Amino acid sequence: MSCEVSEAAATVAAVDIDWENVAARVAALAEHPGAVKVFGAGAHGFVLEPPLSGAELAELEAQLGVGLPEDYRGFLLRAGRGGAGPSYGIFPLRRGPDGWHWEGDGADMTETARLREPFPEPVDGLAALHAGQPDEEDFPDAESFDAAYEAWRTRLEDVLWTNERTVGAICLCHHGCAQREWLVVSGPERGTVWTDPRADYDDLAPRAAEDGGRTTFGAWYLAWLAEAEAEAEAGSGVRPRH
Repeated sequence: MSCEVSEAAATVAAVDIDWENVAARVAALAEHPGAVKVFGAGAHGFVLEPPLSGAELAELEAQLGVGLPEDYRGFLLRAGRGGAGPSYGIFPLRRGPDGWHWEGDGADMTETARLREPFPEPVDGLAALHAGQPDEEDFPDAESFDAAYEAWRTRLEDVLWTNERTVGAICLCHHGCAQREWLVVSGPERGTVWTDPRADYDDLAPRAAEDGGRTTFGAWYLAWLAEAEAEAEAGSGVRPRH
């Protein structure tokens, strides 16, 4: 994947979204008999937590030292601070003794003190690391292969799972099996959503929009909502695409 980001991709405009209407559509799904078939519905029940007040959002952004992308701000102010969303739902915001934080399976991966730092470029040299995966047929016994494989896996994990990989981004949700989504808040990719398949030893990658550009939080959420509505109508129970 190219590390270059075009000027058009770097500046992602927020979609003008009626978040009150979005919240009403989510509430309607909570009453829909077919919605139980939507993947993840059992976790969030199509319930959005109460929105943040303007004062709470200002306090949050002051703590983080960075303004959040406009469509995510709109979601927090007019839809909810978390809850219903892709797969098991959007990680909700909580205010604790040490300030604001996100809560959920993997939400603590968000380093709130480093959100003002630019989100980094994709990992360099990952393809070469993958190409160097040991082949069991090249080893005289299982013991030597296991040792080589563990050394190779450790090198991959050291590259992919460093804290530096996700500075400047918020962990939004998880899909299960340690698969997650991130929202970039700082740097050239600000406002874009990235999928996280590192559990499968792949690097984070940007969600592609229909026009080939980047996907924003608002577009990502609306796509999930439209798909959930269609699945509820069909009662299909087909797992949504991540």
